[in-house]
Amino acid sequence: MPLSENEQRMLEQMERALYAEDPKFATQLKGSDARTFYRKRLVVAGIGFTLGIVVLMAGAISAGSNTTLLIVLALIGFALMLASAWIGITSWRKIPAPGEIGTFPTGASGSRGKSASPGFMNRVEDRWKKRRDDMGR
Repeated sequence: MPLSENEQRMLEQMERALYAEDPKFATQLKGSDARTFYRKRLVVAGIGFTLGIVVLMAGAISAGSNTTLLIVLALIGFALMLASAWIGITSWRKIPAPGEIGTFPTGASGSRGKSASPGFMNRVEDRWKKRRDDMGR
């Protein structure tokens, strides 16, 4: 849901006040954008996928008559490609649109993003409100 003009103005005023009060902290916050985070993950996934192809091809070229080495390197390369493709696809899906406010992953591992659909969260919130209203009566 986009912000109203009044909310956007208030947000801009708060940002300016934050920059005036503590520019170092404001710069650190600006760098923690969800779009930037997921784009970096996408680049890392692409590099990992390319490395998996290199391992797979290196095993096929250098194995010669040693089939055990070929199988081991092929499995390692394939697993690396598969993991990188999964990370890349999930990161691609989580990149918010340019106008949207993205949900930045929370927690120490940084592995939590927008996992639940908005419909699910609305139902949970409605249940919580209903339960709270029933308890108050």
